[in-house]
Amino acid sequence: MKFPFNNKILRDRRRDLRKNQTKAEEKMWQLLRNRKFRGLRFVRQFSVGPYILDFYCPSIRLAIELDGEIHSRKDSQIYDKERTKYLEGFNIKVIRFKNEEVIRKEFAPLLG
Repeated sequence: MKFPFNNKILRDRRRDLRKNQTKAEEKMWQLLRNRKFRGLRFVRQFSVGPYILDFYCPSIRLAIELDGEIHSRKDSQIYDKERTKYLEGFNIKVIRFKNEEVIRKEFAPLLG
């Protein structure tokens, strides 16, 4: 792929996703924005190849993905594994949280 990061083809889709965040994404963004988490800069809806990441920190190559109910389906789990493997090919670590964990802030101890 010629432009693996933030390909212009996905620009409108990334913009739409930022405008129409889930409640869990809104909560997570409040915790990550403006370098609130360990002074690290995160961006929302960053694309790598054909995939759009929920949150991405370029300096440590970390993707944070928030999963709704659809991710419990078998086909979604297969897709998520393939996606993670693709991202790992770019040396990007992926961590996933369920939307409910974020809304109830059950994930906080995992972030440290």
